[in-house]
Amino acid sequence: MGSRWFGLVVDSHDPARLARWWAEVLDYRIISEAPEQVAIGRDTETFPGMVFVPAPRDRAVGGRIHLDLGAEDQTAEVERLVDMGARHLDVSMPVEPDRVLLADPEGNEFRVIRTRSSGG
Repeated sequence: MGSRWFGLVVDSHDPARLARWWAEVLDYRIISEAPEQVAIGRDTETFPGMVFVPAPRDRAVGGRIHLDLGAEDQTAEVERLVDMGARHLDVSMPVEPDRVLLADPEGNEFRVIRTRSSGG
């Protein structure tokens, strides 16, 4: 039996604020909230979810895991996320036309990947 994706843990300076930002991005809700962690998800029975925990100091290098989001209208979704506080990242990597690299309000990297409609 293999593993299944249960959730993603994100170090954060302000777990409650960042959890609410990601909940709005993903149309999730707050599942649980305590000083040491805030969890978001569709509901308490559906996974994967995300958990935000306090990070006592900045890391010397960027995170080793990032989130990929799928969007049929990638341009509109990137615009929506930037309007919400995300920012484009300037990276010295080959351009991938169907992937846009962004950072959330605390600098955590994620990509928006162009997906196709399931109907076509």
